[in-house]
Amino acid sequence: MKNKIAVLIPCYNESKTIEKVVTEYKKALPEADIYVYDNNSTDGTDEMAKKAGAIVRYEKKQGKGNVIRSMFRQIEADCYLMIDGDDTYPAENAREMCDYVLNDGVDMVIGDRLSSTYFTENKRPFHNLGNRIVRFAINTIFHSKINDIMTGYRAFSYEFVKSYPILSKGFEIETEMTIHAIDKNFTLKEIPVQYRDRPEGSVSKLNTYKDGVKVIGTIATLFKEYKPGLFFNLISLLIFVISAILAIPVFIEYTKTGLVPRFPTLIVASILLVISLLLTTTSIILQVVVKKNKQMFEMMVNQIKIMSNNKI
Repeated sequence: MKNKIAVLIPCYNESKTIEKVVTEYKKALPEADIYVYDNNSTDGTDEMAKKAGAIVRYEKKQGKGNVIRSMFRQIEADCYLMIDGDDTYPAENAREMCDYVLNDGVDMVIGDRLSSTYFTENKRPFHNLGNRIVRFAINTIFHSKINDIMTGYRAFSYEFVKSYPILSKGFEIETEMTIHAIDKNFTLKEIPVQYRDRPEGSVSKLNTYKDGVKVIGTIATLFKEYKPGLFFNLISLLIFVISAILAIPVFIEYTKTGLVPRFPTLIVASILLVISLLLTTTSIILQVVVKKNKQMFEMMVNQIKIMSNNKI
C-alpha cells in the first residue's frame, strides 16, 4: 500500500501567499493531499487555496491550536507535514522530512530555522529574543537539546498525531507539542531548514508581547503538569529557606537567653515549615500520578499502532 502524505496548512488571512505555498508543495510532494484549514479569513484565502488545488476546510474556533486539533482529528495519513501559509518555509525540505517519518520511524521531524537563516531574515528582534528564552527554558527544565522550539514546520507520524492531546488554543501550540514529544519519549529529529521573512504586504498574526506571555505561561503550566515533583519541590525548598531564615535567629537567641521574645516570628516560621512539608508530600503524590499516566499513555500508543497496522 502506498504511503499517504497529508500537508496541513492552517490559515488566517493569507491570500497574498497561500496560492504560491500550495503550488510549491504540490510540486515538491505531488502524491500528497494538501489541506488548507481556513480560520475565519476575510480576505478570500479559501478561494485562492481552492484555485491552487488544495482541499479547503473550515475551523470556526479562532486560534492555531484549535485549527491543528481539528486537522489531527479529521485527517487520516501515514505522514503529516505541517507548514504555515505565509510562505516563510521553502518546500525544498519537504521530501526529506517526510522520508524520516515514513522510512526511519521518526515521530516528529522539526524544521530548525534558528540554525540557518532565521536570525538574519526575521525583522522582529523581540521574536528572536523570545525564541532564545523559550529554547533555554525548555531545554533546561526538560533536559533536552532542541534548537527550534517554536517552528511551525514539522512532520509527524500517525502515532504521534492520533495520541497527542491538544490543549492549547493559539500560537503556544508548538511549545506544547515539543514538550509533549520530549516527555513521552517520541523519536525526534531536527534538520536545518531555510527561513525567509514574510513578503511585503503579508502581516504576522503573532503578537510579540501578548502571545509571548501566553507561551511563557504555557511553559510554566506544562512544567507543573509534566514534572510536578521538581516543580513543587522547588517551591517547597524556597519556602523552607524562608522559614529557616526566620527561625534560626529565634533559636540562637533562645540558646543564649532561654527566652523566646519573638513569638510571632516563630509562629510564621512554623507555618511556613508546615507548608513546605505539605508541598513536598504533594510532589510525591503527583509524581506517582504522572508515572501512572505515562504507563497508560504507552498502552494507548500501542493500541493506535495495532489499529494502524490493521488498516494496511
